Amino acid sequence: MSKAFVREDDMPDESPPMARASPLPPGAKNYLTAAGAKRLRAEHDRLLQEERPRLANRDDKESRQELQKLDQRIRYLAGSLHSAEVVSPLDLSPGVVRFGATVTVRETQGAESQYRLVGVDEADPARNEVSWLSPLAQALLNARLGQKVGLTTPKGRKELEIVRIAYES
Repeated sequence: MSKAFVREDDMPDESPPMARASPLPPGAKNYLTAAGAKRLRAEHDRLLQEERPRLANRDDKESRQELQKLDQRIRYLAGSLHSAEVVSPLDLSPGVVRFGATVTVRETQGAESQYRLVGVDEADPARNEVSWLSPLAQALLNARLGQKVGLTTPKGRKELEIVRIAYES
C-alpha cells in the first residue's frame, strides 16, 4: 500500500533513541561522591515519580518520543547508581589530591582556578566539577600541596601549582 493512503498517526513510531553508552572505559570503577550520588538519585526519583506519569498520561507523538528519551535517562541513572561506588573523603589525607577533592591551582601567570574531582556521571564543567578520568584530573591526582604538575592542553603545556586541597565532610 502506498504511504499516500496511510494516516500519519497509523505509522509506527520511530525507533527508540540509542542508549547512551557509559563514558567509563572497560574495567574502570564508577566512582561517585556522596553529593553526586544524592543528586543522581534525586534526579532518578523525580523523573520516575513526576515526569514519567505526566508524559504517560498524554497521547500524542511528541509525548511518546519524550517518554522514550525519559525512559532511557531513567534506565541510565538506575544503572549508574547500581554500579556506583560512593567514595567517602573522610579517611583521606588532606595534603594529597584524591577523588572528591576540591583543588585550587595557580598558573604560572598567577591566575587561580578551582576544580572538584568527581565521577564521570556527575561531572559538570559549569560548576568546575571535572571527571576523575579527565586529563586535568589525571594531572592533579596524587599530587601534594605546593607541588607543581604539568598539563598538556590544545594551547600547549601549562604548569599548575597546587595551592589548596579541600574535601567535603
